[in-house]
Amino acid sequence: MTEFNPIDRRSFLAGAGLAGAAVSLAALAPTAVAAVPGVVPAGGKFAFPTGSGVRVLVTGDAGTGTPAQWAVADAMRKVHGAEPFGMALGLGDNIYEAGPNGDRDVQFATKFEDPNHGLDFPWVMALGNHDNTALFPGDGGWLLRGNDEVGYHQTSRKWWMPSRYYSARVPEENPIVEFFVLDLNPVAAYLPPLFVPYWAADGQFMNEQRAWLDAAIAASPAKWKIACTHHPYLSNGSHGDAGAYDGIPIEPMNGVHAKRFYEDHVVGRCQFILSGHDHTLQVLEPTVASKGTRQIVSGATGKDSHGKSTSPDRANLYQNFDDLGFMVMDLNPDSVRLRVYTVDIPTAQPTLAFDRRL
Repeated sequence: MTEFNPIDRRSFLAGAGLAGAAVSLAALAPTAVAAVPGVVPAGGKFAFPTGSGVRVLVTGDAGTGTPAQWAVADAMRKVHGAEPFGMALGLGDNIYEAGPNGDRDVQFATKFEDPNHGLDFPWVMALGNHDNTALFPGDGGWLLRGNDEVGYHQTSRKWWMPSRYYSARVPEENPIVEFFVLDLNPVAAYLPPLFVPYWAADGQFMNEQRAWLDAAIAASPAKWKIACTHHPYLSNGSHGDAGAYDGIPIEPMNGVHAKRFYEDHVVGRCQFILSGHDHTLQVLEPTVASKGTRQIVSGATGKDSHGKSTSPDRANLYQNFDDLGFMVMDLNPDSVRLRVYTVDIPTAQPTLAFDRRL
């Protein structure tokens, strides 16, 4: 399928395409964010780690079903064989190019289960813009489509997405870390939900998510609090920062509401933001605006950005705009170790490119 340039797509949607989408968007009625009923997978869900430390595989923008995704997964299996992972994070765009068609879509097999065979542990999944496609691949305008991925939670042993936003404490008792999985698609979509008040920036869905997140972070006993999203707060990649996504000067298409969400509810409260969206590998330094929160981008599990960047000189510990790869976080009560692996696609060979305690 043809891949569209984000700026071209946004320019189209800012003009005639937006008007043409009004009827289809207005016809969409919201549904509950809780997981829909389904078949409990045989054997139950894979269990989360229970030890004093957890090793987390960090992936994003993976779900292409292409040989590149398979090669990266082969590399992940090699690292897992030597140093087993306890769980994984999937930071959105789980089903390219346009999301699933129902919670039994074969794409869940071809773009998740099959490539990730043998990586049998919980995969904590976030929704991305491609998972919520309406008109153009990745426009983010059909938010109900993401509910099919919530429904798949009831079918898969490893896919963990009980609702559109949620948290996961690991271990559940006396947690080392709590992952706050956020759904910012309503405030970061290429096609803003202007005609459905439920999904609006100040609508019911986002207001309930704000209230939930504030209470959940305040109540968390975990040492490490990590926000997991698809759209980054900060990025040196081609999409850029929230509030200036893709260089678009028009609100809300520039992600200004996502920026406000981060600054009002996440930065200074979580130590890390983990995101995808930009098909890059980035470990950024905290900024004054981020109040000590470090942005990490791991969006190169299925696609790369072909060297494209917006702010290549902004302070970072590591960034790569060319290679596919993944990250590994070792979380312990007193430390976080982050590793970045790049992958040679023809050989599926992982190379350790970055290794540091943060």
